[in-house]
Amino acid sequence: MTGGPARRSRAAALTDTASEGRKDAISMRPKIICHMVTSIDGKLHPSRFTVPAAGVDAARLRKHYDEVSARFGAQGWMCGRVTMQEISKGKARTVTGPGITSREPFVGDRRERDLAVAIDPHGKVHYGQDSLLGDHAVAVLSEAVSDAYLAELREDGVSYVFAGPDGRDLAKAMDALGETFGVETLLLEGGAAINGAFLKAGLIDEISVLIHPAVDGLAGVQSIFEYPGEPDERPGAGQALRHMSTETLEGGMVWLRYQVEKAPA
Repeated sequence: MTGGPARRSRAAALTDTASEGRKDAISMRPKIICHMVTSIDGKLHPSRFTVPAAGVDAARLRKHYDEVSARFGAQGWMCGRVTMQEISKGKARTVTGPGITSREPFVGDRRERDLAVAIDPHGKVHYGQDSLLGDHAVAVLSEAVSDAYLAELREDGVSYVFAGPDGRDLAKAMDALGETFGVETLLLEGGAAINGAFLKAGLIDEISVLIHPAVDGLAGVQSIFEYPGEPDERPGAGQALRHMSTETLEGGMVWLRYQVEKAPA
């Protein structure tokens, strides 16, 4: 089990949960829920977690992430480049056709599937197909990616949108996802750097954390949010968390939910 993507059977229709939260009046972006699994000390690598206590079913603990994911009624999930490359397992290749000079969004044949969104500014993920864990692959890119790479994505049937000239305009990319695909809710599933970038950009509407009954304990292991800024930077500045619910799941896993709000003056 990880804090990242896993195959899931999501509800066909939006639940009441998915319709909660703030929506900007003029923004087209979907509601973004950062949904992660951590140890009690906030670490992200399950291979490092201590084992469950006697009588606790490890397999049951692993199922909670997908089951909770389905309760949001989201239309897709997002992760960073490294995680998506591990999932896609595609290989780089030479495209025989002409490159794509346009920097407008491209929509492949989604066929009503959920979205599997890769935040990949430099265009390093290779797909070889348009299906990832049963969902439709979408790349979020910088406008500086090569024409040949865009041609490769089109050959694979992978959709794409742009996050500005350098790929850092996540707000623009999220607006494009909402406008282009009509999605209302997306799950942000790590890793730590991507979560940190979304936090810094003020784009997270809700934080959902499943706390595994385990500990890691080692300094330097990735935690939920890791923004590589200067020592005096505060990525969460201007934001406040309002507790929504706490639920204890079978085996002792605890599910915490917080709404992200504008901090009071």
